[in-house]
Amino acid sequence: MRISVMGAGAVGCYYGGMLARAGHPVTLIGRAAHVEAMQRDGLLLDTASFQSRVPVQASTEASAVRGAQLVLLCVKSTDTEDAAAQMAPHLEPDALVFSLQNGVDNAERLQTLLQHEVAPALVYVAAEMAGPGHVKHHGRGELVIGLSTHSEAIAAMFIAAGVSVEISGNVVGALWAKLILNCAWNALSAITQQAYGELAQGKGVPVLQQEVLNECLAVAQAEGVTLPGDPAAMWGTIEAVARTMPNQRSSTAQDLARGRRSEIDHLNGHVIRRGEVHGIATPANRALHTLVKLIESRATKPV
Repeated sequence: MRISVMGAGAVGCYYGGMLARAGHPVTLIGRAAHVEAMQRDGLLLDTASFQSRVPVQASTEASAVRGAQLVLLCVKSTDTEDAAAQMAPHLEPDALVFSLQNGVDNAERLQTLLQHEVAPALVYVAAEMAGPGHVKHHGRGELVIGLSTHSEAIAAMFIAAGVSVEISGNVVGALWAKLILNCAWNALSAITQQAYGELAQGKGVPVLQQEVLNECLAVAQAEGVTLPGDPAAMWGTIEAVARTMPNQRSSTAQDLARGRRSEIDHLNGHVIRRGEVHGIATPANRALHTLVKLIESRATKPV
């Protein structure tokens, strides 16, 4: 299958690299420094179980989605509209677009802008760009995708490439479960610049995360969202992050460290906005959101 990855950062390079390693022709679309390195040396796929240089096509232009049967959109939620506008003139009429992004509404936003079939996917991977064209994988890597006419074929393709995939009939609930995890961890990791394992030992951190969780659950219930499994089990899922990815900093922390705009408006910020609609106070989420925005305004540099 011909595949293009729009947004060749850590997530895009990991999944694109795994598919390329399995023999699929993959084009990674990203920043100039990464593209130049991949054009010269291929993608350095540095995972928890192997290290390999994978030959890929690479480009800085959205027009490189032309000819792709599958497009993995891996840009930040803040860049969804811009990426859609850049891709739209070049998408094949029958191309499948998968949103591998944080947040709960990217697929809906893309569907409106592209007038194309867009499927949401949840990403559970600890990865970062360790250098130009070098993706470092710290753990996990599974995907959750929604039911569609193509979900079985897409899942089989990823599984054959070594990526675990679950097909979910409640993808909205699964997206919210991931949002809650992000709300509990991302801002705290960004503010402290600490990895999850170290962060979990901080005094008062579990209490604050429990407050964040309670607010998120109240907003999700008001939105009519059914979380997968027992909502009471969400705390255990939050705790497990520190055990399964102890050395990982959040994507929000990585963004702030590099002076880039973060996705916080689409994480804790989304809970705040939907809480306001339903008259639900979200002070813990608001405090974390405010602190990240203050750091972001001080640190953000032109990209």
